Amino acid sequence: MREAIIEGHFKPGDRLVERPLCEQLGVSRTVIRETIRYLEAEGLVEILSGRGPIVATMNRDDARQIYEIRRMLETAAARKCAENITEERTLKLETALLHLKQGFSDKTPGALFRATADFYSEVFDGAGHHIAWEVVQRLNGRISRLRMMTLTTAERAQPGPAHMQAICDAIVSGNPDAAETAVHNHLNDTAAIAERLLAEEERNT
Repeated sequence: MREAIIEGHFKPGDRLVERPLCEQLGVSRTVIRETIRYLEAEGLVEILSGRGPIVATMNRDDARQIYEIRRMLETAAARKCAENITEERTLKLETALLHLKQGFSDKTPGALFRATADFYSEVFDGAGHHIAWEVVQRLNGRISRLRMMTLTTAERAQPGPAHMQAICDAIVSGNPDAAETAVHNHLNDTAAIAERLLAEEERNT
């Protein structure tokens, strides 16, 4: 259900009705209710009085806050990871980046999101920022929704894989300033795209 929401099979505002979901997924109502509670905690589902659970909407203010949190946490993690870089961490980052590039090439959203999460996990682990990574994971559903919006656009200042390569290169070179700049460039690019796309959605509703 998480992937169906992130990939747009369930649209913002769509009702999540238990019986059809049980039939589609082959599970009990208890499982559906538990799943909906998890997705509500992730910000992907809202419970409305009189309507029940629906797919949560996302507006520009939500997106701005998410990107601001990412800037604070990811730039700090990239800097510290660059300061702490080792041969072992370099190998892990480069392997994670290879898988991420394969995900971009395959154009399989689920695989790409997992590969992206694995790459960032290595960055935060290398920084020793485990609590910050827990915060990012709590936002991961909404981060993935924004990522899904911005992946297919041709208006990026720089392609996604190029941004990730720049982040990786800066970290493994042990250059904290370059690592911070690479993360800022990546997030500024995607945040601008998300802002425009969400503004268009708001005008059309």
